[in-house]
Amino acid sequence: MTLIKTPVRDASEIESAIEAVGREPDSGLMVMPEPFFPVHRKLIVELAARYKLPTIYPFRSFTADGGLMSYSVDVVDLYQRAAGYVDRILKGSPVADMPVQQPTKYELVINLKTAKALGLAIPDRLLALADEVID
Repeated sequence: MTLIKTPVRDASEIESAIEAVGREPDSGLMVMPEPFFPVHRKLIVELAARYKLPTIYPFRSFTADGGLMSYSVDVVDLYQRAAGYVDRILKGSPVADMPVQQPTKYELVINLKTAKALGLAIPDRLLALADEVID
């Protein structure tokens, strides 16, 4: 397996990068959790489908919009934990005394409709591990 890093800065670069990956045999795509990508979520999902690229995304919203799968932090859990910090701050706790927290809850979401469109059979074991399977 060869990893090819392809930085992009705008929508036209997204299209040319995905098209280039799509021309390679047996290729796939991994979208990183950068703030730039959710803004172009629908375009990325559409292009991955057009070029028949199995793609893993950084957030559930990509998979809900038709992407193959996502593995990411549970955003709802992050917000709930952040609320506890806000409560402590409003009650006067010094911010410097609060520990930095890392995400502890992750979610795997798989879109079976997209898998079928790509001609992929998702192993039953992976489906059993998924937090959500979209039909």
